[in-house]
Amino acid sequence: MPNLLEIKNATVYRGIHEVFSNLSLALPQGCNTAILGPNGAGKSTLLKLLARDLYPVQREDSYVRLFGQERWDVWELRAHFGIVSHELQQQYLSTTRGVNVILSGYYSSVDLPWHQHPSEEDRDRAQQVMRTLGISGLSTRIFGEMSTGEQRRFLLGRALVNNPDTLVLDEPTSGLDIHACFQYLDTIRGLMHKGKTVILVTHHIHEIPPEIEQIVLMKNGRILAHEKKEQLLTDERLSQLFDTPVKLLQHNGFYQALPGTA
Repeated sequence: MPNLLEIKNATVYRGIHEVFSNLSLALPQGCNTAILGPNGAGKSTLLKLLARDLYPVQREDSYVRLFGQERWDVWELRAHFGIVSHELQQQYLSTTRGVNVILSGYYSSVDLPWHQHPSEEDRDRAQQVMRTLGISGLSTRIFGEMSTGEQRRFLLGRALVNNPDTLVLDEPTSGLDIHACFQYLDTIRGLMHKGKTVILVTHHIHEIPPEIEQIVLMKNGRILAHEKKEQLLTDERLSQLFDTPVKLLQHNGFYQALPGTA
């Protein structure tokens, strides 16, 4: 079975700025993974590589493969891969209806294109996803009148409508209050228990649910470590990662970071 993601010797620029130089990373299929690092680590650039918004400098010994393939038709890829990001959330107009956020997932678009007419089967699937996420009652509400947590659920539904094998979540609880944060994490955990693979990209320790098995530590455009969660979620490793003393607390499989002592 090919890896879910395989990056080899990738040099990637954003504008004139080199973010990655000979970056290599492999993530196996079916393994829930958190990619953890401070701001500026290169996490957003990695997301753009996964979304095929950026490509590495072309070289014989360099590639980015998803499920063993370098080239994908976006319509085929969406059935394997769903991405929920802050950037996507900001692209939606405040006037977009909730149900159209879900339906736009069929077309990899922002809002439902006027010339597209989803089938009854597609609309039924969208209703099913909204029921699963507990947002059916918001289907006609416009995006701008939703809370951040409600918007996040609709974007998750947009990804789920294609029933992908893997979900990539970019700091999923950022900006949520405690109730919405716990509710969203519970939803993500439920999806993992139903067989979805989750790649979580974050700098928030509390977002890492117990079902995460591996951790990738990123800093300054480099992979510092990629190991099992128990080996990397330690006071010492996180203090080095964030350049500040960190004291970790653990309860029921969740972690929380507190200020440590120098």
